Amino acid sequence: MRRLRNVKIVATLGPASSDYDTIRALFEAGADVFRLNMSHGTHAEQKARHDIIRQIEADTGRPIAILADLQGPKLRVGTFAAGAADLEEGAKFRFDLNPAEGESHRVCLPHPEIFAALEPGATLLVNDGKIRLRVDDCGPDFADCTVTTGGTISNRKGVNVPDVVLPLAALSDKDRADLEFACELGVDWLALSFVQRPEDVTEARDLARGRAAILSKIEKPAAVKAFAEILKVSDGIMVARGDLGVELPVHSVPPIQKRLVRACRAAAKPVIVATQMLESMIESPMPTRAEISDVATAIYEGADAVMLSAESAAGRYPVEAVATMNATAISVEGDPTFREVIEASRTVKRQTVADGIVAAAREIAEATDIAAICCYTQSGGTVRLVARERPRVPIIALSPLLTTLRRLCLTWGTHNIRCEEVERFKMAVVNAARSARDFGFADETNQIVVTAGVPFNVPGTTNILRVAPCDERLIFRTDPE
Repeated sequence: MRRLRNVKIVATLGPASSDYDTIRALFEAGADVFRLNMSHGTHAEQKARHDIIRQIEADTGRPIAILADLQGPKLRVGTFAAGAADLEEGAKFRFDLNPAEGESHRVCLPHPEIFAALEPGATLLVNDGKIRLRVDDCGPDFADCTVTTGGTISNRKGVNVPDVVLPLAALSDKDRADLEFACELGVDWLALSFVQRPEDVTEARDLARGRAAILSKIEKPAAVKAFAEILKVSDGIMVARGDLGVELPVHSVPPIQKRLVRACRAAAKPVIVATQMLESMIESPMPTRAEISDVATAIYEGADAVMLSAESAAGRYPVEAVATMNATAISVEGDPTFREVIEASRTVKRQTVADGIVAAAREIAEATDIAAICCYTQSGGTVRLVARERPRVPIIALSPLLTTLRRLCLTWGTHNIRCEEVERFKMAVVNAARSARDFGFADETNQIVVTAGVPFNVPGTTNILRVAPCDERLIFRTDPE
């Protein structure tokens, strides 16, 4: 099951992709990570999908990552007596805490935290930004507004407040229950919605207690402003372009995406580009040319992963959507311009011994006839540093820890292989050579680069590099100890 591209594919599971055969087909088409969207489905349904993924992992012998995406607090209006109301541009409209059913001039907004944060001049967006209102006056239980973009507002439509940092925790009571359920289930990554500040991430990390890595979804203007601090406390990032394009001018999203991807790469932390990547394939077996260009742009930028949402969860062509993304990635990465763009955007960062080791590994691999860079790892840190270099040769991650290998499924260019624990560097080299041959990365005539840390099985000790033959007889002959 060797992939012929470096960028990873995240596929969301849902009603269209909940049985063994479909999920297996998604995996074989190219999915590396499966996303469980905790906004939809019961715990029992999510557990069933989790169990199927783990069965496929056992059947194929290849680590597969599972990402549980927490819903986050949902801000919604109440209900209307008539089910809906038409708001015309220039009309006055009030949001308040009165639980009575709404009329043409008002509706309940059962979120006192919003009123506490609002100021005159702020903008309220309803129904994914289709309706826009400007706050004229506000208090602890009301907001009087003027409609600046009209439309039909109906029961329980979502509300966005782009101009202020809301005094809301990123984790609702439902999220806390879902987080504990997902961690007990054994997921590898937790995606945290509604992140506004680094404290939101540290709260989730405290609750996870190391059982899953934390990925912060950047979908709020406040998160963009505080991104440097959020990145420091996150294990990974998702550029969630859906809400980001609602709360910010849509034309500002592409440059934000580019900045965030580059920052994540410099920090050696995986980044997913998500939302509407192949949206038309929910109903069509063929994507638009613009969608393919969007996927290609994320790959050219050096994103670690691209994601499918409704396309694979509820669409009519889930397997075809993954296959399309896979084919696009292979085509883009085979373009000579791809290497030019990736190498021109490489960030030089040499602060530690490990930084120097991985930079040397990449330079040796590119200057000589090297088949692969093989990394022995406990925590995955060295592998992520190698991936930051975006080398031209495959990265083979070797670890006895299945949890580490699963989390690395989200990291660019990695081929993750479980191995036995070793106590001596010579045996590490031998195992690396065998793995490179067994999985089709090299033959006995090739050489590989091996990185590891001595003493073994201690995270963060990468301090050794060796160029070795793939013929283990030569390894024993040149290193009898």
